[in-house]
Amino acid sequence: MKYILVTGGVISGIGKGVIASSLGTILKSSGVRVTSIKIDPYINIDAGTFSPYEHGEVFVLNDGGEVDLDLGNYERFLDITLHRDNNITTGKIYQTVIDRERRGDYLGKTVQVVPHITDAIQEWVERVAKVPVDGDNATPDICIIELGGTIGDIEGMPFVEAFRQFQFRVKRENFCCVHVSLVPQPKATGEQKTKPTQSSIRELRGLGLSPDLIVCRSTVTITDAVREKVSLFCHVEPQQVMSIHDLSSIYRVPLLLENQGASAYIMRRLNLHPHLNMRPKKFMADWKELADRYDRLLREVTIALVGKYTKLEDAYASVIKALQHSALAVSHRLNLKYIEAADLEMSMLAEDPCRYHEAWHQLVSANGILVPGGFGVRGTEGKVLAVNWARTKKVPFLGVCLGLQCAAIEFARNVLDMKEANSTEFFPETKHPVVIDMPEHNTGMMGGTMRLGLRKTLFKTDKSIMKKLYGNSDYVEERHRHRYEINPELVEQFEAKGMRFVGRSEDGERMEILELDDHPFFVGVQYHPEYISRPMKPSPPYFGFLLASSGKLQGFVNRGFRKSPNMEYSESSDDELCKITEGNGALSPSTASGIKMRASAGTVKGD
Repeated sequence: MKYILVTGGVISGIGKGVIASSLGTILKSSGVRVTSIKIDPYINIDAGTFSPYEHGEVFVLNDGGEVDLDLGNYERFLDITLHRDNNITTGKIYQTVIDRERRGDYLGKTVQVVPHITDAIQEWVERVAKVPVDGDNATPDICIIELGGTIGDIEGMPFVEAFRQFQFRVKRENFCCVHVSLVPQPKATGEQKTKPTQSSIRELRGLGLSPDLIVCRSTVTITDAVREKVSLFCHVEPQQVMSIHDLSSIYRVPLLLENQGASAYIMRRLNLHPHLNMRPKKFMADWKELADRYDRLLREVTIALVGKYTKLEDAYASVIKALQHSALAVSHRLNLKYIEAADLEMSMLAEDPCRYHEAWHQLVSANGILVPGGFGVRGTEGKVLAVNWARTKKVPFLGVCLGLQCAAIEFARNVLDMKEANSTEFFPETKHPVVIDMPEHNTGMMGGTMRLGLRKTLFKTDKSIMKKLYGNSDYVEERHRHRYEINPELVEQFEAKGMRFVGRSEDGERMEILELDDHPFFVGVQYHPEYISRPMKPSPPYFGFLLASSGKLQGFVNRGFRKSPNMEYSESSDDELCKITEGNGALSPSTASGIKMRASAGTVKGD
């Protein structure tokens, strides 16, 4: 097993996650099996109880693990399926060591950071690195480990010490260190400064780790003089200094690293040999086409994201990525408008009329309206108002998790005449509980108790736009994260008035997908389809939503599906969204409609 440790210096948020993901991408394109681990030095057991403003979104894995959003980057870039143990936190490590001490595993010894905590970290990394993530049960060749935070942080010291020891444990030929550092360019001088990078690497070396590659982050590409200076003062060859400047999209980062010889250096440094039988011949060519497409798109589609955490983009990281993937697939540039849900409420009209009118102006001028997930009562009435606009004005709408629940509440109030309809999450004493809690997921403990992870949704009818978007599959498996559900006692009343719950849980009790009759595209899903969206395999609900928002949905649906379609998105005309070529054999879930579905979903039955 080979290991790459990615560390960061000077400032946090330097882009270590994207660099780590990009390194994995170019190594995978070279025929190497890649897995990844993210280390977060906080005490929390997992990311599940974080506020979105504190640490961005909570990313959910197939096994229900609530993890750091960087694992979403790894899955999207590498098209792999990670597990909860691929996210290491200080809390997890200390809990493991304390449990061992309570069992008497240390035979009465004094338990210390060194060697017990550091040993536990090394054992965890070695164990998780061997777990297959590609779906073929093959052991990975290389594990990319991202150490969160900045070198010098007191929280990260046990991890740095663990990897100082680890490099000798696994031998130098199996361990490589990549350091990502900032090269600022003050406006006053206009000169790129290397001193912060020199100081950061000096500190890293003082802690016992020497970088093999130095990735310089800057606003513009570093000059040859700067590269030579970093090389001279940081004890590496000039070719070991990489420059990653601000780019038009993150899809260009792997291409830039590859052009500078990153994968060739790592393959030599770690003595890696590609698996010729698994080498994806067109992978980097397809990736370049994706990056080029992003840059040259001219047509625009405007989506209004009506949320509660719009001050921080990372709070909706996966949602934004899923929208971008689908916008690329329909050959449109995404113009995303963030609308704070509370700004749409009447109380804001009295408090700040300008904010109120600006929010409504952005909403009514959008081509499509998205209401994502969230928790708590703040802003929910604004979300309900946004749903009402989308429903009555026939604007394409997608509701995710809480968005589905808000759609049901709005429909109950304005169509079923349940004026006090609400969720027991927001108003426990409501006379019309349209959304109710799931007692087994409201245990009084916050962490890890929601309905989490990959679960099956069965389609109950063939008359469903979502079923068509999923390739006419009888069921689909998607990732969940919620505590509340649609009240099954009211479903009959909803469906009598045209709001159909076309997808349900295996026992039929939980409403998973809703669609509205007589509407261009009005869909709500209880699960989070954004978690398994990929750059070249967009999520079906988001793909359908962008098709509808760009006026292409009906043409796509009318084409239907053939056996074994290989869909290639085309920019040639609005009338020809895609071209479908015939092949042999059954339609696999990974290629159905050119959209990613989980391999465990079984064979898709197409027409």
